[in-house]
Amino acid sequence: MPSVRFQWRCGYKLQHGKQKIVEGPHSTLPEDEFFDAVETGLEKIEEDMQLRFKLRLQSQISQTLVNVPHEAVAEGEEAREEFGTGAEAKSHALWPEIDRVCKEQLHYAREGVGQDGNGWQIFADEGEIKMYKREEEVNGMVMDPLKAYHSVKGVTAREMCHYFFMPEFRNDWETTLEDCTILEKISADTLLFLQTHKRIWPASQRDAQFWSHMRKINDGLEPDTRDMWVVCNNSTDYAKQESKNGKCVRIFLTVILACQTYLPEDYVKGQPLSRDDLTCKVTYCSVVNPGGWAPASALRAVYKREYPKFLKRFTGYVIDQCKDKPIMF
Repeated sequence: MPSVRFQWRCGYKLQHGKQKIVEGPHSTLPEDEFFDAVETGLEKIEEDMQLRFKLRLQSQISQTLVNVPHEAVAEGEEAREEFGTGAEAKSHALWPEIDRVCKEQLHYAREGVGQDGNGWQIFADEGEIKMYKREEEVNGMVMDPLKAYHSVKGVTAREMCHYFFMPEFRNDWETTLEDCTILEKISADTLLFLQTHKRIWPASQRDAQFWSHMRKINDGLEPDTRDMWVVCNNSTDYAKQESKNGKCVRIFLTVILACQTYLPEDYVKGQPLSRDDLTCKVTYCSVVNPGGWAPASALRAVYKREYPKFLKRFTGYVIDQCKDKPIMF
């Protein structure tokens, strides 16, 4: 019998007898084959995305559009002093939750992983990228907290957060994204999303409803930090929106991307800056409840494979987008 990987590549759906293989605790698909199928699905999505991105780069129209965001920053809402303060979102019903969760997640991001028996285990160590997890399960579902550290050259904290927050760029770096809908624009720095992900067989299709807030941090900065920005995403039932196709399993997530800009030690304030002078230190923390059911060992194997790829892909994308543009603080 051909392997699961081969059958997926050929576009077939496996059936054991008359029973279709579906996600669930009674699935007839062994855990190793479940992982193999999901891994192959992710590889195919990534290949398609790379091809699509190359084709878009060949288009002069797309090249022009890529330059719009930085021009918009100079003239639009993101240039206003209120951006990144939450000032325009404070009258919204969600603001107390947004402010509280952002502060909690910033505190969490600033905590080290240490060696004090707090359960953090390193699972990826690739150059500047260090990734840690704590193995936790809730009602049998894997909900491992993740904490990742990275350091990249040539971009600022604001640029990194800008491309993470703004929905118009998400399809460029989030490979599994099928659709991203802004349910409500709470303010320029705070949005409510419904995000649908592509189905990766044999897992069910997933979606997430969450608010996203981008904020400039002015307190507790390290002495040599030029500036700090964060983006915090958190699931919410506010104005609950049903899945677009009525079949998605809902993901529940809490994520923070915390970024700090550093300049050379010998930099003198007022001197011209080039991108060679910039270092951005990135901390990424997440807790994700994938909903539904999937084998714990397969989920952890997928996370171990995908999280480092995601962080490298995203930061590489930001570097590429910013390299020929004015520096944005």
